Amino acid sequence: MSQNLPARPSDRAALLSIKASLNEPYLGIFKSWSGPDCCHDWYRVTCDDARRVAEINLRGESEDPIFERAHRTGFMTGSLSPDICKLDRLSTLTIADWKGISGVIPECITSLILLHHLDLVGNQMTGKIPSLIGQLKELTVINLADNALTGSIPPSLVNLARLMHLDLRNNKLSGELPSEMGRLQMLSRALLSGNQLGGPFPASIANIYRLSDLDISLNRLSGEIPDVFDKMPVLSTLNLDGNMISGQLPKSLLRSSVSILNLSRNGLGQLPDMFGPRSYFTALDLSYNRLSGEIPKSISSAAYIGHLDLSHNHLCGPIPNGAPFDHLEATSFAFNNCLCGKPLGSRC
Repeated sequence: MSQNLPARPSDRAALLSIKASLNEPYLGIFKSWSGPDCCHDWYRVTCDDARRVAEINLRGESEDPIFERAHRTGFMTGSLSPDICKLDRLSTLTIADWKGISGVIPECITSLILLHHLDLVGNQMTGKIPSLIGQLKELTVINLADNALTGSIPPSLVNLARLMHLDLRNNKLSGELPSEMGRLQMLSRALLSGNQLGGPFPASIANIYRLSDLDISLNRLSGEIPDVFDKMPVLSTLNLDGNMISGQLPKSLLRSSVSILNLSRNGLGQLPDMFGPRSYFTALDLSYNRLSGEIPKSISSAAYIGHLDLSHNHLCGPIPNGAPFDHLEATSFAFNNCLCGKPLGSRC
């Protein structure tokens, strides 16, 4: 019965307002946004059983035939109309990779309480992340990467108990990470690199049991990394390179589940002699730090180290023999104070 109902006129009017605020000059994707029924053959608009607009999926990089015929990716200018907030049954909003969409994310978007997927990656959007985004309790995905967003990460974001994927890479976000990030119990990926985020590494992150991929590289984090990684059983990738982190490498990190660890270009001063059979790294990059003393002999007891980079530090003494050192290049040890032995070629 509901399939025979007309779409709600207010939904159609909101979509036409969104269309009017955007300019897509090459592909003509909005040509179909013209018929009387916005639930029928409007490009990338999906309605629910009640004939209400539930999804908008507009991607500028896609395998859709419309892109293949044009032999190009999408380009769109304009801004996101606040009338999008009138689509009060919206669950998915994707307007991604159009490269030229600017303006702010309408604050009223936080009234769309059914929204579970917000993807505005790859545009030129400015302004702040809506402060009340934590009201959107159904959100599982937030992708706002590759824009020009400013301000801090809203404290309310930690209220998103169902959030699984958070991607805020390559913006201009500043301030500290929310101290209560550990409340994001369902989070599996947090990608925050390429911003201006400062302050300490929040120890509460250790409470995110499901977190497998954490990237806060190329920011301004300072202080020491808390020794909490024995509480994170599925964390496999940790990228903190390009910050201002100091102190000692946490001992728990050397016997954790992390297999890709990049801490290059920081101010770490100590490498603890705490490697062991639980140390398994496909890549371990500690280059461009302030590590001093000798290379820990316990590295030889690690289960596996595929790639190791200790270059550009202040290490001294002989490079240990055996695995993993027997398959590493000299570049892994270059530009230290007084390292010697293979593969550098200098005698001890």
